[in-house]
Amino acid sequence: MQRRAQRADRSEQRALRVTRRRRALVGAAALPVVLLAAACSSGSDSDGEDAKQASPSVTASPSPTVREAAYGTLPEACDALSAKTLEDLVPEARKSGKEGSSDDLESRGSCSWDSLDNNGVKGSQFRWLNVSLLRFESDVTRGAGDELAKEYYAGQVEDARAATGARNVKSAPAAGIGDEATAVRYDLKKKEGSFKQQTVVARVENVVVTVDYNGAGLAGDKTPDADELMKDAQKAAKEAVAAVLKANSAVSGDADAKVPSATKSPSKSASTSSGTSLQQPSSTKSASTSRSSSKSSTRKS
Repeated sequence: MQRRAQRADRSEQRALRVTRRRRALVGAAALPVVLLAAACSSGSDSDGEDAKQASPSVTASPSPTVREAAYGTLPEACDALSAKTLEDLVPEARKSGKEGSSDDLESRGSCSWDSLDNNGVKGSQFRWLNVSLLRFESDVTRGAGDELAKEYYAGQVEDARAATGARNVKSAPAAGIGDEATAVRYDLKKKEGSFKQQTVVARVENVVVTVDYNGAGLAGDKTPDADELMKDAQKAAKEAVAAVLKANSAVSGDADAKVPSATKSPSKSASTSSGTSLQQPSSTKSASTSRSSSKSSTRKS
């Protein structure tokens, strides 16, 4: 009985040891799986963080911009002045002026009129009038239209002051014409007589208006009064500026609106019509639209 009890005891102990070994083996087999899963999880998180840190943030660069030009069109130069004004300034002129050549009438244009009032043996009175209009478009590389117009405006004024053969040159601001305006006057002696030249350069936003007006007493007639001629030239400049505003308000349908410009190429030059030898008291002058590229209107007397 005692032996059987001992064998039973040893059998129980042997079974207990087998059970413990099995548990140990199962635990040892499970440990690598747990460690591998932890390692993969840790590596995945680390790789994600590294990827986030390695990839730079992409920010889009803003496109260059420039403010729009206020005016996108021009009136027809030969219609810029009223019939009454033309009758006062060039009474013997043809009904319609001589239009200057232009390949883009919405950016530049000009018109001229001449008048010879022949009084027979008492002589005659000569008058010549020219209106030129130049509009500048905004451009991201060159700048805003009104800034380009300011540069051209300044160049036109300097050209008028520096006219070849000009004497007694005087210039002064002209109030009440556009955003800024300058009146330039000078005398010019020619074989036909003594000419009184008046030039008014005005800027309204991105448009420059230049009015040239001169007069002379020929064949013994008296020389016209320079003050009266300048008063008429400023009247014409004011009307031309008003015509620019009207042309753009007609496009917008709002008489008080400043119309954004249409998409057009910047103006390159202003042109004027050619005339007789009496219409040329000053030599041809040029001014660039940005003081480098565009030609100015040819002044004639």
